[in-house]
Amino acid sequence: MVFKRSLYKSPAQLRLMVAPGRATSASLDAVAAAMAAGITTLELDALAEQAVEAAGGKPNFKLEQGYHHTICASVNDEVVHGIPGSRVLQPGDIVSIDSGAILDGWNGDSARTFVIPDPTRPEVVAERQILSDVTEQSLWHGIARLATARHLNEVGEAVEDYIVSQGDYGILTDYIGHGIGRRMHEDPPVFNYRVRAKGPEVKPGLVVAIEPMVVLGDQETYVKDDGWTVATEDGTAAAHWEHSVAVHAGGIWVLTAADGGAAGLAPFGITPAPIA
Repeated sequence: MVFKRSLYKSPAQLRLMVAPGRATSASLDAVAAAMAAGITTLELDALAEQAVEAAGGKPNFKLEQGYHHTICASVNDEVVHGIPGSRVLQPGDIVSIDSGAILDGWNGDSARTFVIPDPTRPEVVAERQILSDVTEQSLWHGIARLATARHLNEVGEAVEDYIVSQGDYGILTDYIGHGIGRRMHEDPPVFNYRVRAKGPEVKPGLVVAIEPMVVLGDQETYVKDDGWTVATEDGTAAAHWEHSVAVHAGGIWVLTAADGGAAGLAPFGITPAPIA
């Protein structure tokens, strides 16, 4: 399989991707600070938008035709693409927030999952927190593999291997990661599981959004009547974590992590290098 040279950004272009990554991270920080029972998903959306604009960017999700919000807010059995609205979050909810920013024509994209405390249902909270933790750690296993991989699809192997080692979870196959740059969704596809093809070569200039989506039950999903929200067929809970990551001459840098991925990569003995 032949991949276009345009998959790879120049050093100058990589530098331009740092700011939208930071703006995206700031929006999720704002959501994290406010995440609690009693808040609506639309209120979280407003906080994320304010953070993106304060960082000098604009919400890139609003550039998707027919979408009018800064974040996607997916609750409980919803996996991705949930539309913010009047829904009031409840104790015990598991909430995945996906956000993105565009700044000077370049994009960032990231997602985090939160579990709202519920002292009356500790077993539900524990199960959902473990699901989120497994999903987050599978993301870091994928990012760590990217730091040493020869070909991109090694990332999916690392993600799947970790998830399988943790229990009988479902890995979504209909929704995967992607390249990112001038557009939020670009080639190449980034799988969260093994595929036969090797994928493009991992070399300086490659920028990808790695985003495992993991469920407690079966991986089968459907799209709700709003035309956006993806939910599990069996009604079981879901988690979604995502980072935009750049490969450059000095190593890798997690664009949507405030520390470039230092904390997440430390257990793997990997130190991310800022883009020079």
